[in-house]
Amino acid sequence: MSTLLTSQYEEIKGARNALFIYCESMSPADVFKQVDVFNNSSIADLLVHNVNTYLSWINNFGLDKNISFYKTGDVKTLDEIRVLFKKVDSIVAEFLEKYKGNFEESFTAIVKHRGFPMTLSPLQLYTQAVTHEFHHKGQIVTMSRLLGYTPVDTDAIRF
Repeated sequence: MSTLLTSQYEEIKGARNALFIYCESMSPADVFKQVDVFNNSSIADLLVHNVNTYLSWINNFGLDKNISFYKTGDVKTLDEIRVLFKKVDSIVAEFLEKYKGNFEESFTAIVKHRGFPMTLSPLQLYTQAVTHEFHHKGQIVTMSRLLGYTPVDTDAIRF
């Protein structure tokens, strides 16, 4: 299963890169512009939130480490957000290596930012992080449309 999840994560990184290339075609101000129908969140807010989701589930819970969450105010450009995702990529690689051959055995750990224990498998943690990213990727594309842009295909399989 390790090879499968590693291959899948490569596809996820490809879709993420397509999203970044698309976002780079936008005005930098629009990337950080709050969109009222999205609870005054910005595209940058959702990208940073995706980074924090990986940190929470994969790093802090799955690897039992403790990295503080980022705030959108910590970054000023898409390039800085890309750097955060490079850190995420390293964390995911470490996670996949740690659990190779053992993705379905649950363990109990503390959800550090909430302070309570949960029992989850590595597969559940990985699935939560990647599906959460795609959920917000769809919102980002919708936000861009509301800002007047025509979205490109950012799926894992693109035409």
